[in-house]
Formats: sequence, C-alpha cells, structure tokens
Amino acid sequence: MSNTIIDTNFNFPGKKSVYKGKVREVYNIDDKQLVMVATDRLSAFDVVMPKGIPYKGQILNQIATKMMAATQDLVPNWLLATPDPNVAVGHLCEPFKVEMVIRGYMSGHAAREYKAGKRILCGVYMPEGLKENDKFPEPIITPATKAEMGDHDEDISREDILKRGIVSEEDYLVLEDYTRKLFQRGSEIAASRGLILVDTKYEFGKTKDGQIVLIDEIHTPDSSRYFYADGYQKRQDSGEAQKQLSKEFVRQWLIANNFQGLEGQTVPAMSDEYIETVSERYIELYENITGETFIKGDVSNIQERIEANVLAYLK
Repeated sequence: MSNTIIDTNFNFPGKKSVYKGKVREVYNIDDKQLVMVATDRLSAFDVVMPKGIPYKGQILNQIATKMMAATQDLVPNWLLATPDPNVAVGHLCEPFKVEMVIRGYMSGHAAREYKAGKRILCGVYMPEGLKENDKFPEPIITPATKAEMGDHDEDISREDILKRGIVSEEDYLVLEDYTRKLFQRGSEIAASRGLILVDTKYEFGKTKDGQIVLIDEIHTPDSSRYFYADGYQKRQDSGEAQKQLSKEFVRQWLIANNFQGLEGQTVPAMSDEYIETVSERYIELYENITGETFIKGDVSNIQERIEANVLAYLK
C-alpha cells in the first residue's frame, strides 16, 4: 500500500532526536517544539500490525486536533499548529510515565478482568452484580504505566504510582482532576452525536515552565471506546453485544484468528480487502465522532507532502 505512511525519517532543521511510538513519531526541534507525525500504523494488543491502514493517521490527528480545541477551556494542551493532515506541532513537554485511563462502563479490559473474578482494578473496587458493558455508578480511573514500543502497558494503582515516585502527589491530583473534566466534556460531545464515550485514556506532560498540559491524542477511536446510544439499554437488557465505535472490531478479528499478542502467537495475515474495510471503518468513526464529512488528504506521495508542509511551517 504505497498510499500509507508506515515509517518516517525526516531531517527537519533543528532536529535533535526522534521518538518512535507505536503509532506516532515525534521529532524534537531545537528542544523547543515537537513535530508529531501520525503514521498509518495499526497497533492492537500492544503489537504493531505489519501493514498500514490508509488515512488512519490523518483521521487520528484530525480528531485529536478538534477535541483539543473543544476542551482547551477546561485543560491546557500542548498543541501549537497542524501544518499537515497527519502532523501536529506543539510545545516540548516532559511526558508523565503513566496513561490516565478512565472508564464509565465495564467494557474491554475491565470486563475481561471482571469475568476472571477480579473486583479490584488498579486499586479501584468494581461493584458486584455488573454485566459486561453496564455503566459504573461513577467513572473509575485505572492508570497504566507507559510501555516502550513492543512492551505491554501495565495496570498500576494510584498508591503504587505515588509509592514508586512515578508522579508526585501534587501533580497526580492535577492529572486526576483533568482526567475527570476531560471525560465529562468528552461524554457531552459524544452524547450530542448520539454516542456514549465508554472509556478513554489521556496522556499529560509538563512544559519547560512547569505547566501540566494534555499531550498526544484525545477521544480518538484508538484511545477511546464509543457505543451507539440508540438501543444501548435494549441491547443490555436482552444480553446483546453493544454496537461499538472503536478499534475493538480489529481486536475481535485478531482474537477470532487466534492472536492476542501473547508469546508464541503470530499476527494473522491481513488481506488488502480486509485493510480496505478497516480504513472504511476508521472513516465512519471519524464522521460519527466529529459530525463532519471526512476529506481525504492527497496520498500520491505522503512523505513529500508532510515534509513540504512541515518545512514551510518551521520557516
């Protein structure tokens, strides 16, 4: 798929270093700005799939940009500009080494843990008598330690974060407060689109002047799970699976093909036809989440396009 961007190796002026995450590549420019390129890589079960998904990077970047604009009155963020459909430029930040996961419903990882008989997740109690996809009485925060590429993120409790000195107590209280505010706003935005924001994760960093800001992505289908609100209760009452808007459909396909990222398992081959359907699902996600029609960027040569746009911005 020549119309996807899987890997980058740009030499932007002032480049100090490059960090390659599972999906994004971050260029440090003069220790002042970060140029974040959203690639078309697809990650599931903390494993990067061998083929890219057309337009996925553009979709994630543009949703995150819109959601940052819609929440900046509540929580400051790192973003300065989006000079290209796949690129965000922002303040250099020192990231906190935890992901703030917040769950309004018992789905995904929480449901799998619950099914296995666990009632404590990241030090937080999950009430008895819940069914998969039931709403929690109150949203719960279940942090995860941030893994390097190829490693698995790990559940961690607030107590352990503080005990191990990963985040100071003063900063952690801010992270919790911001997480709840963002989830509340994200839930309101989702409701206005006929969706339920089920769970999501936020990442934060500190700017050079010590301000805690939201970084990376927000309310995208990669970092969040959405249900369709219409028919939610009916499906719960009748024990049906919920209609989801997230990359859970990719996870389910992988599980059905005997892959969950466990040792000794091989990533199943993805046909071009299957990749096309994944791309179409991501476009559907974009249009449902933003309420806007997706406009495809020019993918005849994505690398050249990105380079030209970023160079023009940096000048």
